[in-house]
Amino acid sequence: MSGSVSPLAPKSYAEMPPVRGVRMATAAAGIKYKGRTDVLMMVFDEPASVAGVFTRSKCPSAPVDFCRANLPAGRARAVVVNSGNANAFTGKKGRESTAMTAAAAASAVGCSESEVFLASTGVIGEPLDATKFSGVLDGLAVSATDNFWFEAAKAIMTTDTYPKVATRTARIGDVTVRINGIAKGAGMIAPDMATMLSFVVTDADLPAATLQALLSEGVEPTFNAVTVDSDTSTSDTLMLFATGAAKADGQKAISGPSDPALVDFKAALNDLLKDLALQVVRDGEGARKMVAITVEGAESDAAAKRIALSIANSPLVKTAVAGEDANWGRIVMAVGKSGEMADRDRLAIWFGDVRVAVNGERDPDYSEAAASAVMKEEDIAVRVDIGLGSGKATVWTCDLTKEYVEINGDYRS
Repeated sequence: MSGSVSPLAPKSYAEMPPVRGVRMATAAAGIKYKGRTDVLMMVFDEPASVAGVFTRSKCPSAPVDFCRANLPAGRARAVVVNSGNANAFTGKKGRESTAMTAAAAASAVGCSESEVFLASTGVIGEPLDATKFSGVLDGLAVSATDNFWFEAAKAIMTTDTYPKVATRTARIGDVTVRINGIAKGAGMIAPDMATMLSFVVTDADLPAATLQALLSEGVEPTFNAVTVDSDTSTSDTLMLFATGAAKADGQKAISGPSDPALVDFKAALNDLLKDLALQVVRDGEGARKMVAITVEGAESDAAAKRIALSIANSPLVKTAVAGEDANWGRIVMAVGKSGEMADRDRLAIWFGDVRVAVNGERDPDYSEAAASAVMKEEDIAVRVDIGLGSGKATVWTCDLTKEYVEINGDYRS
């Protein structure tokens, strides 16, 4: 965690009310960081239904493998998260430490190991000494409280400069339900089915299959539309839990993900996922600016997204933003290399409301002063019209600064 909070941090944090059916506690186990919490335990006293999306990395961490194996059963009683060590690329030792942690959590909560979910974040390739925190889980299971969301978010931070929290309410029929979420992530962010780590809990009564469909759909325009540095983590985990407490309020049973009663819930869930995803980008390591890149007029929405990601992931585009340089030539470069259909002579580019290029050349009314003024803003909108079809997508990224290099140049030491 760097000493100064990102200038793009929220000016205030959401008040995080309890969600019925889940309790949390944290501990300082000294895994990597001194003088701060680094273990989070979530306890569901009644089994919660669970959904998850995980990294598409071909080198996933041991906890990701563990969660994938447990997910089909769709039931959760405990979640254990540690920061400071990713337990990734740790071979047999990694599997042994997840087994030890799961056994300790199951014993502490009184459930089966198939109802435990694990996540780890931090350094890759260092064996994780599970004895450091398996011994504290009994105490955490007892002391866990429902009013602990902000502390939970703090315990899972690595190079984050602020905790990421969000809350929403929604109506399912006549019943109001709550959704709370936390996330961590600042570097190694180019999610591919999930983000670094994020945990979302609702008191709605929803079956696991419905929950999974809502989550898989919800990540595409949110977590899968953000990038800090184009690097997909080995540990990406995003989990959604439903405690079912709203059933006692008379919440009606849900037939499936397309049930009309879920319209409001789905909108609230997607809004919360976007809120958390953008908080991750705004904490991009060394970030000073947030950039929203919208591509329209592409052959398809998928093509628009690939072009937008090509722009967002370009070190040359990101360094131009850091230098407040309205260098639209770099946007042209990134469009051209994306692998998607584009026609140079139909291309138009805007920085904010300033059109800088049109019909394949500089806008005849182009004003360097107006474009430069946009680049001095903290939040910058870049719009590109490909001029070929109706495909559209927006992705979010941040600038690439000297501080990013400094943070990552000595991350392990």
